[in-house]
Amino acid sequence: MTLKLFVTGTDTDIGKTLAARALLEAGRKQGLATAGYKPLAAGCEPGKQGLENGDALTLQAASSLTLAYDQINPYALPEPLSPHLAARHQGITIDTARLTRGLAELDQIADLVVVEGAGGWMVPVNDNDTLNHWVADQQLPVVLVVGIKLGCLNHALLSQRVIEADGLKLVGWIANHVDPGSACQQENVDYLRRHLKAPLLGRIPHLADPNQPLDGLIDLSSLLG
Repeated sequence: MTLKLFVTGTDTDIGKTLAARALLEAGRKQGLATAGYKPLAAGCEPGKQGLENGDALTLQAASSLTLAYDQINPYALPEPLSPHLAARHQGITIDTARLTRGLAELDQIADLVVVEGAGGWMVPVNDNDTLNHWVADQQLPVVLVVGIKLGCLNHALLSQRVIEADGLKLVGWIANHVDPGSACQQENVDYLRRHLKAPLLGRIPHLADPNQPLDGLIDLSSLLG
């Protein structure tokens, strides 16, 4: 049975892609067939595979399966805006059924699918839906990326509350040390370990090179059973 995980963050630019790559690398080390999925991406640029997004390319490279770009990222939008606005400016409306079809295709071939969200938890995808509605429809287990910096305790606890309110299960969280100068980092992690209702899957240190290997940073044992 395929394990599907939805990766969200306490804010935008908080390290969701880095965490998703770490999850994929951990799954690959376990011998799993892994696939990354970035249903929506804005700020895409022309590349070898058409319009491409850097985050989606990272997931494509980190997947153990050989996947076409559009399997990773069905909606590639050029303007760096909220997805609903980026789509509107292209004269299209994002159809969540297309997101579901793409996920179902990966479900058929992968042991682990890591789905990376766009922006925060409630990013609009069209005039009626936010991305969390689709996640709830799919009943995806959620992994929360917490950027360890000032304000992270409030953001993490609020995120947990709204994830639960949407009827979803927070199955793990990842501490990403985004600000090397932030005070009380260990104390913040310790507090969240006590107050978040899911296990800490791993900690990602502040990286000078975000492309360096992430071996050994993530423990999937609590998710794989």
